Amino acid sequence: MSTSVGVPTIRGMGHAFGDYGIGFGGGLIYALVASMLGSGLIGSLAAPIAAGSFLKGNKGTIIATIAGFRAASDMFSGGLNLGGQNSGPGVM
Repeated sequence: MSTSVGVPTIRGMGHAFGDYGIGFGGGLIYALVASMLGSGLIGSLAAPIAAGSFLKGNKGTIIATIAGFRAASDMFSGGLNLGGQNSGPGVM
């Protein structure tokens, strides 16, 4: 698939705004479920699943995939200290 760069159109901005709204809705569902269930194992599993199931089709799949990736990344990079980039003292 090729991507072209061009002059923004009203139609293109409308699609982008719709995608933004879908992402915002998915993030809202994710935040609500995570706040109700906490950041433990159940909350970290249920939040991306709920956000992805809220949206149907490819966009729901994308939201669930990104949310799951982020949850795992946050869990393993900071909380468990498994020798990743955050294992030493921080640099400002």
